[in-house]
Amino acid sequence: MAGDTVLAVLLGLVDMLLFVADQFAELPELPPWFVAVPINIAMVAPLVFRRRSPLWSAYVVLVISIVHATLMLGIGSAAGLAMSIYSVVVYAGRRQGLIFVGAVIVSSAVQLALEPLDDELVIAILFLAFGIALCWTLGEFVGARRAYDVEVEARLHLLETERDQATRIAVAEERGRIARELHDVVAHAVSVMVVQADGASYAIESNPELARRALQTISETGRGALGELRRLLDVLRSDDADGEPRVPQPDAHALAELADRMRTAGVPVELETNELGDLPAGVSLGIYRIVQESLTNTLKHAGRGATASVRVHRTGDLVEVQVSDDGAGRIPQLTPAGSSQRLPGGNGLIGMRERAHVYGGTLDVGPAPGGGWQVRAALPVRLDK
Repeated sequence: MAGDTVLAVLLGLVDMLLFVADQFAELPELPPWFVAVPINIAMVAPLVFRRRSPLWSAYVVLVISIVHATLMLGIGSAAGLAMSIYSVVVYAGRRQGLIFVGAVIVSSAVQLALEPLDDELVIAILFLAFGIALCWTLGEFVGARRAYDVEVEARLHLLETERDQATRIAVAEERGRIARELHDVVAHAVSVMVVQADGASYAIESNPELARRALQTISETGRGALGELRRLLDVLRSDDADGEPRVPQPDAHALAELADRMRTAGVPVELETNELGDLPAGVSLGIYRIVQESLTNTLKHAGRGATASVRVHRTGDLVEVQVSDDGAGRIPQLTPAGSSQRLPGGNGLIGMRERAHVYGGTLDVGPAPGGGWQVRAALPVRLDK
């Protein structure tokens, strides 16, 4: 409005100067100054609001321009109408612009019919047509540019929204992954430590050496779990660009070490693998976590004297994982028949199923044909060529 105010003041000053010049020329048809000055002010005042209220400003200018042009007080009526046509097209749209142009044409036609302009009629009509066409063209151009800017701004806003949503989705997925990692680490380590602590409490008097080995296993398992927890929590506290070293995640090559820990914990584990050297890191980590969770469930639920068998074989582009035990333990969960069975459930088994599915694999959990429990997973291998 500041720019429009300056424009209106300048236009009003031009009309005032023309009126003063006509007064010095002593033209007889001029109105007195106390009539001309208010009309000149009223002629340009609505132009201050032409952007905020384009229709209201335009029609007020149209009404006052009739009096202003009839009294021949300057160029304010013609300039005001031209600016109003432009403003309506830009800020109100083509439809309102056509209506206003029609009102201007009707008003101008009535004024031309009432004025004796026989020699100047054609020039007046041409001037009116040229002015309307020029103002309409400028309004169309600026209106199209404004619409383009609005569309670009809307698309930028949409892109920012999509980027924020993608960031939130990525953060949620990463939190889910870290939650599964934390569950795997804590569940496995705590299960081993609880079993070893129970065994040590029974053997501390009758077999001190066995109790000592159990306590050593608890210490090693706890240190390993703390190391993995520190690594995962450090990822949450800082970004990857800080240059700090990262401890590598376990993979399929660590299955032998995992089997040794389980044997130390009291579960004999038979491990059978073939060539797993060039597996993708995600698939290799998924295999390790599936075996880890399966052996942890064996330790917790299979009962005393149970043994486990781990078979990880790769055939072409498919890795098959089978973990079975011959335990007779039970998870305290009732079937519809009322008998207690080891049923798939809990965060650990859900995490295993998600790890298999995220790589396009499958996971089956249930009773083994010869007794006990088994976990079977098949993960396709996709190597980057």
